[in-house]
Amino acid sequence: MLNNTWRSQKYSIKTKLRLYQSCVGFTLLYDSEFWRMTVSHPTKLSVFYTKNLRRIKRVLWPNTISNEELLAQCHQESMDTILMRRRWRWIGYVLRRKLNNITHVALHWTPEGKRKRGRPKNTWRRAVEGELKTLKYNWDTIRKQALSKQQWRTFVAALQ
Repeated sequence: MLNNTWRSQKYSIKTKLRLYQSCVGFTLLYDSEFWRMTVSHPTKLSVFYTKNLRRIKRVLWPNTISNEELLAQCHQESMDTILMRRRWRWIGYVLRRKLNNITHVALHWTPEGKRKRGRPKNTWRRAVEGELKTLKYNWDTIRKQALSKQQWRTFVAALQ
């Protein structure tokens, strides 16, 4: 529906980017903090994201630029970074809640039994713990850091 807006000469690129972030980006990533990501999900989101940025910047087929260059020109972050920051911002919020709060309990809850045959082994929690390992943190240090909102915001802003 916004293709006419992206093609329009009336609006500046800055205005189009702000419109994209507020309407499309917000809707696209609604509740993404809770998604269990497979390998294909961030890729599909990234393709959609860069496709729209190319339309806004009017970088059409014969003229190609790399995704990194496109993101730099638009002053945008990669989709992986956006998803990770949203997830960790929410985790900080949950870790600041009381220990008996249901969201805090659910963050560390492990159901009993085995998964049925054919069910994916990757869960939201395993994905977060994998990110923790790559960041070289553990739950104790993250929990202590999350208690200070300012310190947590600095931590989340530094994620890439």
